[in-house]
Amino acid sequence: MAEKKRILSGIQPSGALTLGNYVGALRSWVDLQTDDTYECYFMLADLHTITVRQVPKDFRKNAMDLLALFLACGIDPEKSPVFFQSHVPAHAQLSWVLTCNTYMGELSRMTQFKDKSRKHENNINAGLFTYPSLMAADILLYQADLVPVGEDQRQHLELTRDLANRFNNAYSETFKVPEGYIPKVGARIMSLQDPTQKMSKSDPNENGYILLLDPIDAVVRKIKRAVTDSGSAVKRGEGKEGIENLMSIYSAVTGKSMDEIEVLFDGKGYGDFKAAVAEAVAETLRPIQERYRDLMANKDYLEQVYRRGAEVAAKTAMKTLSKVYRKVGFIQP
Repeated sequence: MAEKKRILSGIQPSGALTLGNYVGALRSWVDLQTDDTYECYFMLADLHTITVRQVPKDFRKNAMDLLALFLACGIDPEKSPVFFQSHVPAHAQLSWVLTCNTYMGELSRMTQFKDKSRKHENNINAGLFTYPSLMAADILLYQADLVPVGEDQRQHLELTRDLANRFNNAYSETFKVPEGYIPKVGARIMSLQDPTQKMSKSDPNENGYILLLDPIDAVVRKIKRAVTDSGSAVKRGEGKEGIENLMSIYSAVTGKSMDEIEVLFDGKGYGDFKAAVAEAVAETLRPIQERYRDLMANKDYLEQVYRRGAEVAAKTAMKTLSKVYRKVGFIQP
C-alpha cells in the first residue's frame, strides 16, 4: 500500500469565516480528509494572528468559534488532529532556527508584508516581517508533502521550499520539500458588490460578503442585492463578472457545471436566478449553523478535541524538531 501524502492546512482565528473560506478551503479539506491517500493535520493559526494586535476576549471567542466551525463544516477530529498552533511549542522553536536561515532580502520582498504594513501603519512589527519563517516552520515541522494554498500564499510556499532546500544542503537531508495543492473547483469566490475583488470579511461593504454564521434572511438579502450587469441572460461573457460570480457560487454549492447552469436558466432572468442561488446557499449553510450551535453548547467536547489534537501534533512535531536541534548542534536535553 502506497504511503499516504501528508497535508497541513490552517486558518487564522482572526474573525468570522466567509462563504469563500468554506468553498475555497474548508470544504476541500473535508474532501481531502475522506480521501484515503492523504493524512491531514488541521491547525488554528493563532500565533500568526497576533501580528495584528488582538482584543484578548474577542481573540479567545474567535478561536473557539473557528474550532467549532471546523467541525461543523465536516472536519472529523477522530480522523485528523485539529489543534491550536500555540499549543505546540515546536512551531515557535523551529521558527527561530528558520529565521536564522532566512535572508532579510527574502522577507522584504514578501507582498503580504507590504500589504499588511499599509493596512496597519501604526503596528509594523517584527513578527509581521518574519511571519513567513513561522509559516515555513508550520509546514516543515510536519514533513508535509502538500500544502493547500491560495494565490496570496504562493510566495510564502516558495520561500518555505527555499528554506527546506537551504537547510538540507547545509545540514544534510532533514525536511521534505512541500508542493502546493490548489483545489480544482471553487477556489475563488468574489465580492457580491465588486466581482473583480475576492470575497473578504474586511470588505467595508457588508453586502459584499456572506459569513457562514450570517442569519439566513441576511444571506438571501445579500444575494438578491448582488451586483450584475444590465442584461438578463444567465451566461458567461465579457462584462458579466457579477453574474459569473453568482454562477460560480451556485456551481460550488450545487455541484452543477457552468454549462449546466446556463442551460437550466436559459430564458429566465436575473431575479429567478438570484432566488435560486439564495436558496441553494441557504440550504448549504443551515446544517452548518445548526451543528455550530450544538458544538458551542458543548465546550467540554471542544476542549477534548483541541487537547487531543495538540498531543498528536506535538508528537509528530517533536520528531522533526529533535532532528533539527541535533543537526544545528544544540546540546540535547
